[in-house]
Amino acid sequence: MITSEVQEAYELAKKAYAKYGIDTDRVLDQLKNIKISLHCWQGDDVRGFINKDQALTGGIAVTGNYPGAARTPDELRQDLEKAFSLIPGKHKLNLHAIYVDTDEKIDFDEIEPRHYQKWVEWAKEQGLGLDFNPTCFSHPKADDGFTLSHPNKEIRDFWIEHCKRSRKIGEYFGKETGQTCVTNIWIPDGYKDIPVDRLAPRKRLEEALDEIFEEEIDPKFNLDAVESKLFGIGSESYVVGSHEFYIGYALTRNKLICLDMGHFHPTETVSNKLSALSLYSNGMLLHVSRPVRWDSDHVVIMDDELQEIARELVVNNLLEKTYIGLDFFDGSINRVAAWVIGARSMLKALLRAFLEPIELLKEMELKGDYTSRLALREEFKSYPFGAVWDYYCVSQGVPVREEWLAEVKNYEKEVLLKRI
Repeated sequence: MITSEVQEAYELAKKAYAKYGIDTDRVLDQLKNIKISLHCWQGDDVRGFINKDQALTGGIAVTGNYPGAARTPDELRQDLEKAFSLIPGKHKLNLHAIYVDTDEKIDFDEIEPRHYQKWVEWAKEQGLGLDFNPTCFSHPKADDGFTLSHPNKEIRDFWIEHCKRSRKIGEYFGKETGQTCVTNIWIPDGYKDIPVDRLAPRKRLEEALDEIFEEEIDPKFNLDAVESKLFGIGSESYVVGSHEFYIGYALTRNKLICLDMGHFHPTETVSNKLSALSLYSNGMLLHVSRPVRWDSDHVVIMDDELQEIARELVVNNLLEKTYIGLDFFDGSINRVAAWVIGARSMLKALLRAFLEPIELLKEMELKGDYTSRLALREEFKSYPFGAVWDYYCVSQGVPVREEWLAEVKNYEKEVLLKRI
């Protein structure tokens, strides 16, 4: 129920924004239609269920040993249900290929839709969409740091087959849930030290991707994305799938370009890339993370860059062609809380962007009135967007403000701590 306190605060905020022609009711209707894709790998520290004893490779590292990590698909789904119950709106789940739910002993090049049937059934019950990713790491055939660009054709073919099957699973998700699945390919391929030949691995990657995408899949069911990276642990000097490589590939093959907030130089910002890429790309995928000095995958908070990304999406009407997914993994804090903090931060950043007088600010900019532009943007930072957020949370049946934390703490006591 919407309490009188929340209602009164919302009505006051509604009047304040209305002075600038901002209809808060309409804004909340827009926010309600935005889907954030929660990443399953936060719940178990990227272990997965194909081979849980396999060490993390590909430059991936999760720090911390907070109790309660999910050990089975059922536990992971239970944790996700708790997280989704504390996040306003209806969203999606992003699965990696290693999160099969089967008793069969299978390898990465043997995955089939039936191995994810329980995930689909659960998603339907929860009213969620599903996204997907091939897992090109944490496997003996990736231990030397190369997968789709591997010089050994046999190993390269193994990963090509894995990615082909991943696309078919994405298609299966789209057909079953009625929501388009975004299947994103990221590979860790690269050299620790300076290579002699930078071109040959990229030619092999180009050919491998062409083979993977050879089969046409209805974009209503599955959309393909490719993800770059500047460097990684073990690939400090050279990454095959660089940003430049994937820009060229995605634009010439009509694929989504995935921009991960942690995959660029510390002085680069993803927010500044969105408008430029939108002119030439049919769509983009965002992996929302928080790098601290490098691609450290910290839990997303509502910092300056997140707000600037949200503003770019709203101001330039890019939400219809941009898919938003979270991508971080922190084992040092409660994993359910990490999901909730990240998703609510992303949604709050979008709400705040919707609650700016965009047309007026654009008009000031065109007139060269930069004084008013700066002054108004700064003043709007203290406008009562929090009252609008509280009202939205209550109307969506989730806790207001920090009240969700008590539920997570209780869940930790009743469920997570008993897994030890």
